[in-house]
Amino acid sequence: MMTDLSDKLVIAISSRALFDLDESHEIFQTQGIEAYCRYQIEHEDELLEPGSAFPLVRKLLALNDHDPDHPVVEVILLSRNSADTGLRVFNSIQNHKLKITRAAFTGGGSPYEYVSAFGAHLFLSKDPEDVIKALNAGYAAATIIPGTGHNDNSDNELRLAFDGDAVLFSDEAERVFRESGLQAFTESEVAAEKTPLPGGPFKSFLAALHRIQAAYPPDKALIRTALITAREAPAHKRAILTLRAWNIRIDEALFLGGMDKGEFLKTFGADIFFDDQRHHIESATQHTTAGHVPHGVSNEA
Repeated sequence: MMTDLSDKLVIAISSRALFDLDESHEIFQTQGIEAYCRYQIEHEDELLEPGSAFPLVRKLLALNDHDPDHPVVEVILLSRNSADTGLRVFNSIQNHKLKITRAAFTGGGSPYEYVSAFGAHLFLSKDPEDVIKALNAGYAAATIIPGTGHNDNSDNELRLAFDGDAVLFSDEAERVFRESGLQAFTESEVAAEKTPLPGGPFKSFLAALHRIQAAYPPDKALIRTALITAREAPAHKRAILTLRAWNIRIDEALFLGGMDKGEFLKTFGADIFFDDQRHHIESATQHTTAGHVPHGVSNEA
């Protein structure tokens, strides 16, 4: 029987995001591909240490424990390794007892093209170029940035936080702000408050999360989501009405009016935060792992 992943939340992740491959990557950069291949094969039985996205992946896979007969999440490895050099990665997956069974090893080529083939809702990588290619192709993708601070959210509830403009929504409003300033942005958003914003690169990912959330009452949800945005009243209304028009539930919405987002992410207990702007990412990583979304007007320079 052919396996169908269409009813699952599918996450594609690179090997360098999942495991700490900095040492071998340094060998690749300084000594070349042949030295890298020799190193990986010689050390293929040595366990790789967790990478930046490892805790997130473990929490994602733990969602399947609530109903093992009907798993809701599939994590797929997309790697620039060859099958030979990738054997160390799969050995480490098995030793860490991660239920990851599907992979694409591209032998040096960019693996982002397999995002579509696997039907992935999100691609996480440490390679910004691969992330940009995936975003340009219309898929949710982010560059994993490790957190330097401690996240107190140790329970099994997965908590995901998102910026609004250029992430969940298009960068339409952000462009007005960049080009004409705050007053013009506010006036534009008030005038268009009942017109839903176009979707951004993470709209489809949020919709896939919502499908899992909708199967449980809010007080027993496996996933908790938050919109954490620099918007403030009265520009907040268009964001709220947009989510309502999409029929997507967001559990918490924080309209910060330009305040630093880091402390709010700490309070929310985010397992990861997605934002398009670098200064928000830097603030976030003091408390949690972050995903930089190099999309929209803020990243055009």
